[in-house]
Parts: sequence; structure tokens; C-alpha cells
Amino acid sequence: MNYWNEKIETMSRDEMLSLQSEKLVETVNRVYRSVPFYKKKFDEMGLSPSDIKSIEDISKLPFTVKNDLRDNYPYGLFGVPMSEIVRIHASSGTTGKPTVVGYTQEDIDNWAECIARLIAMAGGTKNDVTQISFGYGLFTGAFGLHYGMEKVGAAVIPMSTGNTEKQLMIMQDFKPTILISTPSYALYMSEVAEELGITKDDISLRIGMFGAEGHTEEMRKKLEERWGIVATENYGLSEVMGPGVAGECLEHTGMHINEDFFKVEIVNPDTLLPVPDGEFGEVVITPLGKKGIPLLRYRTKDISCIETTACPCGRTTRRLHKIQGRTDDMLIIKGVNVFPSQIEEVLLKIKNISPQYEIVVTKQGYVDALEVRVEIANGDLLENFSELEKLKNEIYHKIHTVLGISVKVSLLEPKTIERSVGKAKRVIDLR
Repeated sequence: MNYWNEKIETMSRDEMLSLQSEKLVETVNRVYRSVPFYKKKFDEMGLSPSDIKSIEDISKLPFTVKNDLRDNYPYGLFGVPMSEIVRIHASSGTTGKPTVVGYTQEDIDNWAECIARLIAMAGGTKNDVTQISFGYGLFTGAFGLHYGMEKVGAAVIPMSTGNTEKQLMIMQDFKPTILISTPSYALYMSEVAEELGITKDDISLRIGMFGAEGHTEEMRKKLEERWGIVATENYGLSEVMGPGVAGECLEHTGMHINEDFFKVEIVNPDTLLPVPDGEFGEVVITPLGKKGIPLLRYRTKDISCIETTACPCGRTTRRLHKIQGRTDDMLIIKGVNVFPSQIEEVLLKIKNISPQYEIVVTKQGYVDALEVRVEIANGDLLENFSELEKLKNEIYHKIHTVLGISVKVSLLEPKTIERSVGKAKRVIDLR
């Protein structure tokens, strides 16, 4: 088995709970002393750090939400003096002030350790050459994977995003064996490669490590098919560290959580009470031992569940199921909860359409309406009205079967929908 840290990755449940308890108690005591925001919260709740004796007591702790970071912008939630901070990252801030996160050297080292485990899970080794097509900058993704790859000993090509033709030239000439990007950008690169006459036989890729946005099993199959790779998914978010919270092994049984660094809970997003293992709810993460910005019970808004069955890879860490969507991405159309991933799953199984689509939400009177815009794969189909109608009806009926509601289906010419080099924008809400 390709472990990076076999002792931790195959630790018994009792040992892991004991380690988590020790780290949580230390974290809570430190946070109470060093972050005024949390001291105030504890005092208002009548909670003392001494009330937290084990990992089982985590539900006594207050939640943290994104607005708490914005309200304390930029450094109000940092847990150490600035003299100990060696790196600062931030979210894009497209919906207001960015959320700012800081790292001590110890945090950076732990981050690299977490990523190294994910690389080993995906089958990566020091013999690999990695093309990182995430954006470098305040975004955590590229640097997280970069430092992890260097820890493993793999060579790194820090391409960043964009300039797709150059990406493909480098891919042919430098012969990377691992590609790191968002799944939607990897898909777009494969389209450009096809236009340029580049096939998977012209490149040396064997592994794709995709993150920063979720993707369905159908999207995974498309990526594996187009690039001739094994595609794995990894999960994280900048507020708790960046990528490296969890990642898939080659068994594809869910994403193994780095449990010695993160306590992951699943709660009902309405009641905020924990749900049983295997039941879907909102992912809540507490970093264990993080010094720079030590958040408690951070509400991610991501929807998933915890997998506890044994994984054939031999790792004993609990696993996070593929993210189903976000509580703030969920659309309520005619009283029905709709996640964009449900629509993607349907579309990617239908022939003669490209994997590029948009979901447009409008309001007609007092009623919300959904339009699904899809590109046809071959422009020649535009000449054949009866085939177009047949395809449109097929899409309509299959979506209706899954969602139970009627949607408008619009077929677009190839290459009409704007491509993204980062996270794809699939939902356009015009309400």
C-alpha cells in the first residue's frame, strides 16, 4: 500500500480519538487565551476551557461562520502575533471583504504533510512531474499542492491558470505525469487539445488531482476518458487551511480525512444538531493544532456525510462522501430542493451534448423557473430539426424524472458557453 504516514493513516479508532481529544483540549485552551473573539463567546455562553475534556465535548463549543472572519477583517481572529505569521492567504472577496487567513511555519509544515498524504493516496511519488494549473496568489490551492509535492519529492511545474495553448505545449514538452486543476478547467483544456489535434497519446499524464470545486462521477469518467488518467478528488477550504482536509485513495470510496489535523462533524443545517454517520448534512470543521488562525467548529455550508465502512486501501481514517452541493447553492424551485450536481449528473450521461452547461433561474410572476442551457457536441446537428427536438425532449424528460419538476431546455451551438480557467460558474440567478 502507498502510505505516506502509515502510523497515522492506519491508527486504531481509540488511538485516533485519544489523539484528537488531546489536540482539541490544547487548541481550546490556547484559543481562549489568545483570540479575544472566542474568549468573549465562551464568557457569554458561560463556557470554560476546562469544560472541554475530550473530543466528545466538541458539541459544547460555539460555531464560527464566514461573517465572523469578515467582521474581524483582516487579522482579528489570528491566534499569534504577526511576528510569528509567515504566510497570508485570502478568499477572492467577490461577495464583500475577503476572508483572511494566516499561517505560522508549523502550520505550513503541517499543511505540506496533509497534502503529501493525499498525493500518496492518489498514487503519486517522488518520480512524478506535476503541472499545477491552479491560480497562484492569495488563493490557497496552488501553494498547498505545490509545497506538498515538494515534500514528496516530485518535480513541480508552477504553470498557474490561463494561456491554455501554452499549458498544452508544456504538457507535451515537459511531460508532466500529474495534473492539478479544477475539474472544469481540465475539461476545457481537453477541448482545446482536441481542437489542436493533441491526443492523450501525445502526453504523459497518469494522474489528475482535482479540487476547488466538486464534480460528479460522470465528470470523473469524462476526465479519465479524455486524458487517459486516474482522476482523484481532494477537499479543503482556505478558512481551515486550504486543500488537504481530505482526499481520495485509488479505491474511490470517499475522501479520507486527515483526522489528526481536523475534526469533521456533520450537522443538520437547520437545527445545528449532529446527525448520525451516513446521514447527509452540513460539514463543520475544527482544525486541531492550527496556530495562525485557530477556528472552532467552522460551518462550511458544504453538504456531505461521513463514511465509516472499511476501505480496501487499509486506511482507517473516516471518509467524507463526495460533496453534494452547498446549502447556499441549493435552489428551491416550485418547492423542490435542486442541487446543480443533480442536473450535471443527468447531462453527462446523454450523448451528442458537450459537458458544458448553464443553469439559469428566473422568476415568472411569483413562481421560480429553471432553464438548462446545453451545448450540442456537433454543430452539424443544427441542420437536423427533428434530431434537435428529439435531443431536447430526451434532456427534458431525464431531468424531469430526477427532479420531479419541469425545466426549459435550450440547445446552444458548440463553444457558446464561456469557459473558466478557475471555478466554473454554472448557475446564473436572474431573480
